Amino acid sequence: MTAAFDVDGLLADRGRRVIVCCGSGGVGKTTTAASMAVRAADAGRKVVVLTIDPARRLAQALGLNELDNAARRVDGVGSADGGLLDAAMLDMKTTFDDLILTHARPDKARQILANPIYQSLSSSFAGTQEYMAMERLGQLLAEAERTGSHDLIVVDTPPSRSALDFLDAPERLAGFLDGRFVRLLAAPTRGPLRLLSAGLGMATSMMTKIVGSQLLSDMSSLAAALDTVFGGFRERAERTYRLLGRPSTAFVVVATPDADTLREASYFAGRLSEQRMPLVGLVLNRVVRPVSGLSLDRARVARDRLLAGPSSPTAELAAELLVLHAESATAAAVGTRLADRFAAAHPGLPSVQVPGLPTDVHDLKALREVGRYLATRG
Repeated sequence: MTAAFDVDGLLADRGRRVIVCCGSGGVGKTTTAASMAVRAADAGRKVVVLTIDPARRLAQALGLNELDNAARRVDGVGSADGGLLDAAMLDMKTTFDDLILTHARPDKARQILANPIYQSLSSSFAGTQEYMAMERLGQLLAEAERTGSHDLIVVDTPPSRSALDFLDAPERLAGFLDGRFVRLLAAPTRGPLRLLSAGLGMATSMMTKIVGSQLLSDMSSLAAALDTVFGGFRERAERTYRLLGRPSTAFVVVATPDADTLREASYFAGRLSEQRMPLVGLVLNRVVRPVSGLSLDRARVARDRLLAGPSSPTAELAAELLVLHAESATAAAVGTRLADRFAAAHPGLPSVQVPGLPTDVHDLKALREVGRYLATRG
């Protein structure tokens, strides 16, 4: 039998500074992250929750008009012994701009920030969102260490097609910026590359015909400016990866009881274990639980008898209720089978189940209700 995931124990552990909620899109990562953050703040911790969810559901649930890169205080959450909750939403471009300003000289930073290619790169380049999520996490940690503003950061990871993007993004982005093509654009006539100037000139002429002279000029200018901050990106990527593996970080995998999300959760759990990342538990959201002890087979038999008998409003209503019960019992059985299969593949990973709620989670009351389910053991 799978061990119960002690969520309250995790939230109370002062040695845990970062909790990362991860999983595929649409499984309730945002709700899980927010519920954990609210529960931890109510228990006395100074918490900031960082969401990467573009749907902005977190702001609504926390009673805020908007969220941006700056952490904002959430009213009505916390405790008399110092607990509080701030919330922020990743602003990818602002975070990327801050990174450039940190690592480049002022003149180079201005050149990079004004470049049209950079402006597109910083807003939409594949992997940038995942990298900037961890960059913003690093900023929040540095601020917490410097000022004591927070002792727990809860991160809602990007809604990527694959949860593995979050692990790979720092290295992929640094690899792109440190790549051979970018370096050729940055320094086509310096050092040993002078010997290749004729060949590069022909290549440049061909590229100009394909992409246009202005675009190529913008690319070359950006590459030349970024050449001075390559080391900074590589350093940040390595620092981010070390941060993910610290004992002060806890990964929580979030899934729903269906084959696709549990398959991805299983793959991600295996990857985390292989890389010795601190995976602490599984949250299984939207679990269907039968409303009574009536078995699926008996519900179907009773429904068929009612429909075969004399027609009446009472009989029809009872039959409809039995149909609903049969459907929920079927979903519960499938979910249980899938959850058991996941547990067999990851026998040492504790888990907790959160039932599907009758309404959307849209306020603090609902977040606290989810938090109570998260804290239920057994």
